[in-house]
Amino acid sequence: MGLETRVVILGHLQRGGSPTAFDRMLGTRFGIAAIDLVHKQEFGCMVAIRGNEIVSVNLKDVIGKRKIVDLRLYDMAKVFFG
Repeated sequence: MGLETRVVILGHLQRGGSPTAFDRMLGTRFGIAAIDLVHKQEFGCMVAIRGNEIVSVNLKDVIGKRKIVDLRLYDMAKVFFG
């Protein structure tokens, strides 16, 4: 077939490898924002990231909806996969 194949350990693929400093800080920021929601008694919400900003999103606004990847981003990423 002319395709390169490699062994992949599923757990590594799902986690994406070792966390970076950004990953660790993002987790901290999400945790702080979640505690802030509880403190403000804003139940029925979740924390999310928009751009580089942590925001509160009402669960009613997201339940049952799909968020898809912008196909332009997928097309850009094709250069890495041949």
